[in-house]
Order: sequence, then C-alpha cells, then structure tokens
Amino acid sequence: MATPRYDRTIPEVLADLLGQLTILLRKEGQLVRAEISEKIAQMGTGVALVIAGAVLLMPALVILLEAGVAGIEQAGIAPHWASLIVGGGAVLIGLILVMVGVNRLKAEKLVPKKTIHQLQEDASVAKRQMRKDDEYQQAA
Repeated sequence: MATPRYDRTIPEVLADLLGQLTILLRKEGQLVRAEISEKIAQMGTGVALVIAGAVLLMPALVILLEAGVAGIEQAGIAPHWASLIVGGGAVLIGLILVMVGVNRLKAEKLVPKKTIHQLQEDASVAKRQMRKDDEYQQAA
C-alpha cells in the first residue's frame, strides 16, 4: 500500500476521492447484487416449501375425511385406523413444511443486513478520513 502524500493539491485530492468513490460504489453494487440474489434464492426456497406443504395438506384432508367416514360406517378397527395414521402423518409433515416456508418468508430475514452494515462502515471510514485530511491541512 502506498504511503499517503501530504503535499497534494486540492484537485489531486478531489480526483483521488472521485476515483476511490467510483471504486467503492462499484464494489457496493456488486455486494448488493450478491446479497439480493441470495435473498431471492431464500425466498424461492420458502415459496417451494409452502407449496410442498399445501400439496401434502390437500390429499391429507381427503384421507382424513375418508377415514372419518370409514370410522362412522364401521365400528371395526382396520381400514380407518390405517387411513387416520397416514392422513395424520401427511398433515403433520405438511404443517411443518408450511411453517418452515412461512418462517423463511418473514420480512426481517429478507433484509440485506450485510450490505447495510457495509454501507455504515464505509460512511464511518469516509468521515474519519475527512477528519484526518482536515487535520493535515490545518497542520500545514
């Protein structure tokens, strides 16, 4: 890394600042795109889980209804207990998938936290750098 020069003119400092700002904005844009694509993938997974849960819940409801009908028609054990076990398992799995999918779609999980933190850090560094430059010019 080059050592800072303290005898630069204002146009040199401004040109350097503009160049560094351009590089910084380009890097921040890349970070934003990467994080947004990550969040979109997370949202896609959440939607897929919700759909999978809904697909399992529909036949589960039919199976449970059939089990109820079979249970009422017969006071016996075999067919309706099997239907209740299968239907209950499908409902349980479907509900778990829907809950996980909905959890992944919550707004706070989709916020680009890394980018926000990086922008705050960049602003802090820029403020410190401006203070240092002011101190050097006042000392000169």
